Amino acid sequence: MPPKKRKDNGDDKSHKRKKTKRNKHEDDDDEDDFSDGDHGGPVLFDGIDALTEAGDNGVAADSNLKVILEPEKEVGELLISGGTNWDMTGRKQPPKTSQLTSTAGRNLYGPHRVSVLKGVPIRTIASGCLACHSVVITSEGKIYSWGRNDFGQLGLGDKDRRDVPTLIESFSSLNIVKVACGKSHTLFLVDTGSVFAAGSNSSGQLGLGRVIPPIVPHPTKVLHKGPPVQMVACGGEFSVIVDLQGNLYSFGSPEYGQLGHNSDGKYFVTSAKMSYDFKTRPQRVMLFIDKTRDGQITPVQDVSITSVACGQNHVIALDKKGRVFSWGFGGYGRLGHTEAKDEMLPRLIKFFDGPNRGATIIGAGSTYSMAVSQTGVLLLWGQTKPTGEAAMYPKPIHDLSGWKVRCLGCCHKSIVLAADNSLISWGSSPTYGELCLGENGPKSTSTPMESKPLEGIYIEKISCGWGHTLLLARNVSEEEKAKIEELPVFTS
Repeated sequence: MPPKKRKDNGDDKSHKRKKTKRNKHEDDDDEDDFSDGDHGGPVLFDGIDALTEAGDNGVAADSNLKVILEPEKEVGELLISGGTNWDMTGRKQPPKTSQLTSTAGRNLYGPHRVSVLKGVPIRTIASGCLACHSVVITSEGKIYSWGRNDFGQLGLGDKDRRDVPTLIESFSSLNIVKVACGKSHTLFLVDTGSVFAAGSNSSGQLGLGRVIPPIVPHPTKVLHKGPPVQMVACGGEFSVIVDLQGNLYSFGSPEYGQLGHNSDGKYFVTSAKMSYDFKTRPQRVMLFIDKTRDGQITPVQDVSITSVACGQNHVIALDKKGRVFSWGFGGYGRLGHTEAKDEMLPRLIKFFDGPNRGATIIGAGSTYSMAVSQTGVLLLWGQTKPTGEAAMYPKPIHDLSGWKVRCLGCCHKSIVLAADNSLISWGSSPTYGELCLGENGPKSTSTPMESKPLEGIYIEKISCGWGHTLLLARNVSEEEKAKIEELPVFTS
C-alpha cells in the first residue's frame, strides 16, 4: 500500500528436570515445532495453593505497599478473525487427545462478532503470538476464556477445549485487570498486584516454586516476593512480570538466556544427557547492559520498565526513557543487535539510544520484534517470512510512512495494527484469517493492506494469537453500532 501523507505534528529455589538437548534453531521452523505432543494422562492440580484456598489479602508478599490497579478504560465490542479450529492451528496432525469433530471450527477470513458476547462491553482482550487460546474481561469484571486447553491454560479446572467463551467462575471474588497468554499457560493479574497462573508448568513458567505437577488447570497464586505487580507477559515456556517500581522478574525455561539472568541454565547430567536449571519462582533481572561491537560491556543505569513483550524465546522491553532492551534467542536478528547471537542479559538496542530516538510502542512475534519510534516510524527486525533475508536491526516499514500507528498485534508470523482510523495487516502463507481482510480478500499478503470489512469501524485494541486476531471495536455512536451490526456473527 502507498505511504500516507499527513501533516507534521512534531510522541529459589530452582528445580531441575532432565531434558534432551534441542537443535539451536528448533523453535524457528514451521507448524511441526508447535505440536505439544502426547504427554499421557492428565496430571491435574487442585492442592492447597489453588485459588479457592489461597485467598488474596490485597498485599504483595513481603511488601507493605498496598495498591489498587485501575482496569483498562476503553470498552467496546469483541471481534474475532482467524483460525478457530484450536486443535489444528499451527499443527500438521492433531494430538492423540484431540476432541476433533465434524463441527470443528473453521477459518474466519473476516472479522466476526462473537455470539456469546454479542453486545457485551469488553474492556480487556488477550492472546499471544504462540497461543491458540484467548481470554477477555467484560466491563463488569467477568472473565471468559476459550480455545486450546491441552494443559489447562484456560483456567477452568480441566483440560477440555472450549469453542466459545466460557466464564471462569473461580475469579468471581477477584478483580482481574490484565491477562497474558503463552503457548500453553496463562497469567492473570489481580488489581491488588498479585498474579495467578494456570496451564503448563513443565518448565516452572507458572512461578509456583516447583515443576510438579506439570499441569495446573486451576488458577494458582504465583510466588512473587516484592512490590505489587503491574504488568505480565508470557513467552513459549517462560513468564515475565514487572512491579510498580519498574523492576522486571522472570521465571521458567532459561534455555536461550530469555530469563535475563546471565545464564542459559544448561548443565550435563551425564556425558550424553543435558538438562536445564528452570527458575520456578520470579527472579529479578538485576542488570541491564550496553555492549560495543568489540564486546565491551557497561551497565545501563536508571532502568524502569514500562512495557514488555515476549516471543517464543526472546524478550523485548521498553523503559521510561524510551530505551529498548532485548535478550534471549538471537536467531534471524530478532534481538536487533546486528548479529544472531543469543543474549543472556538485557542488552540495549543501539538504534533506540539517543535524543529523540526512543520508542513508544513495542511488540514481539515468535521470531521478530517491532517498535514505533518517538517520531512515529514503525520498525521491524527479525524474520516474518519462511524464506528470504532477515532484518538484523530495526528497519522502517516504508509502506506505512506517514501513518500514525496506535496499537500493534503480533501473530506467530503475521502482523495486525491500528493506524489512524484503519486496520492494516500483512503476513505470508500459511495464514488462518488473522489478517482480517475478508472472505473475498487475499488470504495472505507480503505488503501492508487495509481491512475493507472494517472500514468505518474504529479499533481500540488488538491482541493476536498464533493464527487469530482479537479486536476491540469502539461502539459509542449509533453509526459505529450500525457498522458493527453489519458484521457476521461467529457461533462455534
